[in-house]
Amino acid sequence: MTDTQSETRVGNYFVSNYPPYSFWKAAQREAVDSVLTRTPPDPKDNLPLGIYVHIPFCRKRCDFCYFKVYTDKNSKEIRRYISGVVRELELFAQMPYLRGRKPSFVYFGGGTPSYLSADQLQELFAGVQKSFAWDDVDEVAFECEPGTLSEVKLQALYDLGVTRLSLGVENFDPEILEWNNRAHRADEIHRTYDFARKIGFDQVNIDLIAGMVGESDENWSRCIDKTIAMAPESVTIYQMEVPYNTTLFKQMKERGADAAPVADWDTKRRWTQQAFARLQKEAGYHMGSAYTASHGDRIRFVYRDALWRGADMLGAGVSSFSHLSGVHFQNEHTFDAYVDRIEKGEIPISRAFSLTEDELFLREFILQMKFGDLGMAYFRDKFGVDPLKRFASELQGFVDQGLLLLGGDRIRATPDGLLRIDEMLHSFFLEEHRNARYA
Repeated sequence: MTDTQSETRVGNYFVSNYPPYSFWKAAQREAVDSVLTRTPPDPKDNLPLGIYVHIPFCRKRCDFCYFKVYTDKNSKEIRRYISGVVRELELFAQMPYLRGRKPSFVYFGGGTPSYLSADQLQELFAGVQKSFAWDDVDEVAFECEPGTLSEVKLQALYDLGVTRLSLGVENFDPEILEWNNRAHRADEIHRTYDFARKIGFDQVNIDLIAGMVGESDENWSRCIDKTIAMAPESVTIYQMEVPYNTTLFKQMKERGADAAPVADWDTKRRWTQQAFARLQKEAGYHMGSAYTASHGDRIRFVYRDALWRGADMLGAGVSSFSHLSGVHFQNEHTFDAYVDRIEKGEIPISRAFSLTEDELFLREFILQMKFGDLGMAYFRDKFGVDPLKRFASELQGFVDQGLLLLGGDRIRATPDGLLRIDEMLHSFFLEEHRNARYA
């Protein structure tokens, strides 16, 4: 790495919410009760509700993973957890604010949702639908690790109503997968993908990570070749980061290393730009956000789009995050604490944050900047704020750097700006939320 300013160092780069999670506190837990006991929103307000279900089980923990996952749970513990998630949703469904509401999207994330057996999946899906009917669901998204999927399990997911599979490929090279402690192997990627197509899934997303340990120009180019050849409906590319609670960071601490043994930011951005440019030029994809290219007008990311536009989202499972009517909250972050509270008949919330009207505006503006193209009328109509005036100085600075374009009452990111979107977002944080640990 020649540019020390560009080295990948420990910390969160990707902005997934606002304000940062480190500001969410147990002392604000009562704010959740004030929401849950309200009357539900008027259907005329058209406020979507989504359900997120966290499945924290994995065959192995990837060295770069910072999510709440477990690799040591037996079948009895997994059954206990599934029962806990189902019971949690039953408890929420009894609350006035959520009673009778139907989700427009459901998202199963992890961990590895596909770690569950077909029988366990059927039990989980039935339990979710018992509390929140899926009559009006537009999308049921499901994250997968290729090595955990058989044709039988994929058929079960299809029959259960999954509309979009997200395959955590990350890289196609066997050695790079092994060096980063990924559980699946390269040959399992194509086997799983072929099964999914045979069964009839018509929305498959492939996840890639630019800059994993061992990545090279030659390998990355081959990854793009293989992705284009497979022709998934969408491709999501993340630039490798090293949050504090990763195995990779622990290894860095043991070696006394300041920089991570992965590609620097300039290289990761170049690789990401190369991939998206080729997807657009050679295969007709179009950019839907700073991270995702899609093929065809019918492909939608209902979960993402609704969440970035202020939808209610109820998260179930250990450490899951929720957002209801302007209040963030998170569940207990350890397996036993989460399940124990549910088995006592308690809703297992551990911390919360009640947003002001200004923070609600900032959250939506920051998240929608990730689209790379957003109109100002939305924010004036909804919040009475014009971002072009509120952030005139910050925006002009990014225009001068060639990262943004202003005009036609819109903010547009340039190709270089899309690659650095998360870096820019911190400039729009309130002063008290800057330079703080993210999680």
